[in-house]
Amino acid sequence: MTEVQTGILAALPALGRYLSFSARPLGDPRAALRALSELADGQRWVVGLGESLVRALGRGIAGLHGFAGAVGPGLDVPATPAALWVWLRGDDRGELVQRTRAVLAAVDGALLSGYEDGTENPTGEAAVDAAFVAGQGEGLDGASFVAVQQWLHDLGRFDAMSPRQQDDAIGRRRIDNVELVDAPPSAHVKRTAQESFDPEAFMLRRSMPWAEGLRCGLMFVAFGKSFDAFEVQLRRMVGAEDGIVDALFGFTRPLTGAYFWCPPMRGGRLDLRALGL
Repeated sequence: MTEVQTGILAALPALGRYLSFSARPLGDPRAALRALSELADGQRWVVGLGESLVRALGRGIAGLHGFAGAVGPGLDVPATPAALWVWLRGDDRGELVQRTRAVLAAVDGALLSGYEDGTENPTGEAAVDAAFVAGQGEGLDGASFVAVQQWLHDLGRFDAMSPRQQDDAIGRRRIDNVELVDAPPSAHVKRTAQESFDPEAFMLRRSMPWAEGLRCGLMFVAFGKSFDAFEVQLRRMVGAEDGIVDALFGFTRPLTGAYFWCPPMRGGRLDLRALGL
């Protein structure tokens, strides 16, 4: 199989840290990307490049574009583009801090930092097919596209709901995670059933919870061979198809939203040939 960033397929780590960067005016991203490619192993470090960074290199990647956000009845899904995204995976907070410092040192001078700490997925060959590009040639095959959103939960509002209202919002019983046959059309499970789209909208979710003081929520992270599956699911969630808004918006909302291209690997390093590096 084409070399991929294996952290995309691996089980979720005990801990994670998500770093995002904007481009520094007049900075040279080439040196920063070369330095980062020496660090990133694709397993403990998963790296994604935003459209603005690719354009700064005078290049384009087929299928990569900025996240446009979305609007539904009474709600806005924001777009907060970034030039670079790094997902650090591990099981020790101290070690993650040290790796964060290494990333910051690698991109210093070219990028500005602004980072956040931090169930039905396809498996096996289906996961590979859903998450990775194939048939586009060297430097592109094995790449992945990732949608990243930070969601903030209103747990007080959720706790004020009855157990049945909570189950109906999700579409599953909380006590045993069994899907509700009679869930309302607004249930999240019904809004995002991947096999209910034409074509089917499968993507590989790698979301993790986050907390900062009393604020908490979910870092939604979804990998795909394109952004198509994420976009059709989001359109249905905000009610663009039928006016029915996903019940999740009753107690949680996205604060950020961005798209990135995750290059393949080559010889243990990020394969940046598509960017001329």
